[in-house]
Amino acid sequence: MSVFLDITKDQWILETDYFFVIKDKYPVTEGHMLIISKRRAVDYFALNEKEQSELIKAISISKQYLNDTYGKTDYNIGMNCGEYAGQTVFHFHCHIIPRRKGDVEDPRGGVRHSLIGKGYY
Repeated sequence: MSVFLDITKDQWILETDYFFVIKDKYPVTEGHMLIISKRRAVDYFALNEKEQSELIKAISISKQYLNDTYGKTDYNIGMNCGEYAGQTVFHFHCHIIPRRKGDVEDPRGGVRHSLIGKGYY
């Protein structure tokens, strides 16, 4: 069972043919959103070719929505694919995380910090 199947359309912020977008229930920054596949696919690699192609559109419209809502920011875009990559909900979702000056002391390395001490180079 996927917790995402309990999300009702009135909670959707945006949608495309294959995805819907919601506010993250546990945001790491203001505006943190999730792009979720309408079809239950375990992760990015389980999406079909049409879904993978349309994900680019979903990311772009999410970014535009966030820019319009919160002002221009920078972004981390992330997907956890598999248990050892940190995935806990096995239904495809992509994090769109707005980043702003001062979020962290030194943002260099970005997503490379998923392994402690490996983000610095």
